[in-house]
Amino acid sequence: MQVTETQNEGLKRSYAITVSADELDAKVNEKLKEAQPEVEMKGFRKGKVPMPLLKKQFGPRLLGEAMQETIDGAMNAHFKETGDRPALQPEVKMTNDDWKEGDDIEVAMSYEKLPEMPEVDLSSISLERLVVKAGEAEVDEALGNLAESAQNFEDREDGAAAEDGDQVVIDFLGKVDGEPFEGGAAEDYPLVIGSGSFIPGFEEQLVGVKAGDEKNVEVKFPEEYGAENLAGKDAVFECKIKAVKKPVAAEINDDLAKKFGAEDLAALKSQIAERLEAEYAGAARAVMKRELLDKLDEKVEMELPPSLVEAEANQIAHQLWHEEHPEEQGHDHGEIEPTEEHNKLAERRVKLGLLLAELGQKAEIEVTDAEMTQAIMNQARQYPGQERAFFDFVRQNQQMQQQLRAPIFEDKVVDHVAEQAQVTEKEVSKDELEKAVEALDEE
Repeated sequence: MQVTETQNEGLKRSYAITVSADELDAKVNEKLKEAQPEVEMKGFRKGKVPMPLLKKQFGPRLLGEAMQETIDGAMNAHFKETGDRPALQPEVKMTNDDWKEGDDIEVAMSYEKLPEMPEVDLSSISLERLVVKAGEAEVDEALGNLAESAQNFEDREDGAAAEDGDQVVIDFLGKVDGEPFEGGAAEDYPLVIGSGSFIPGFEEQLVGVKAGDEKNVEVKFPEEYGAENLAGKDAVFECKIKAVKKPVAAEINDDLAKKFGAEDLAALKSQIAERLEAEYAGAARAVMKRELLDKLDEKVEMELPPSLVEAEANQIAHQLWHEEHPEEQGHDHGEIEPTEEHNKLAERRVKLGLLLAELGQKAEIEVTDAEMTQAIMNQARQYPGQERAFFDFVRQNQQMQQQLRAPIFEDKVVDHVAEQAQVTEKEVSKDELEKAVEALDEE
């Protein structure tokens, strides 16, 4: 076998590989000898079929396997010898299109190699971790929100008109073309105006009603409504207003605490403080992660594989285009040309992605089965009732697994790097932390 370098420019590499006919023939004979003991053929005992007959019978089929294995072997040997790591799957093609059995095989292989990773002194990186304590004001604000979520409803004064957010207690009977339909009636139904629990256009028409009123609510069922016999149909709901109630926040006391699983109000406040500080820590981590990535970006210089940058820029441009055109659900639009800004962002992402991958590999960081299972379960919760099917889908889909594994791996590498860096803590207010988080989206 002969391997000749034909291109060596930057990260681009090309080679001409020649596999002699003799090598190929030897590979076929080797496969035939391996199979011979198990071959049965009419007129011969098992394992006694002559090689010439075996070659005539099975040689053509084994020739293709031998060609593929020989070329793969040549590529693997090349990468082991050179230490090159291709950025993408190498492009391999036969160059002697008129090849026939008995000829040498001529193959062209080309790829872009990953760059050599520079050594990074992680201890020279200085980072700042923002710390926010959950003060009395923050805890009281969260308590107030809990009380509102646990609100009760009290009757408004006689003759008071219903407002958005009020609860109206109604009897209703729905009709389509003058005829009642199944599931279209109820008595003493408590409906909160603005909750969106009824079909669009229904609740808004109850604003202004009073206890004792009767009102016909006219609506149109959505075209995609679940019941086919009602989809797209005009309907009239005959409503009797039995009560109008205003929302009243629950009292902040031990009873409220027990409603949320705490022993008493003091215990609930303690739980809220812990939860808030965990949320603040998560936000502060995102701010520090951006600072770390910015510093790594500034500190490290490397030549980047053009194919990776181009692919990333195209993906960025495509994603942003769809965000700007949410009405376009499909991908049958015209070509989207990446801008200079897209290309710069792609270069940053590719550089940091390669660097973090290298740092993670050196630190022997891995994503555990337990971490993957938890990630899959978190995603599965977005599909109520179909969790098992989603779980099975991910288990059978390597690309989906990689999409879930990548951010976990990145976060673990970031934590590893932060442990090596010089980190100082700075106590700030909640507002200052929120401004730092908002700045992440502006960059």
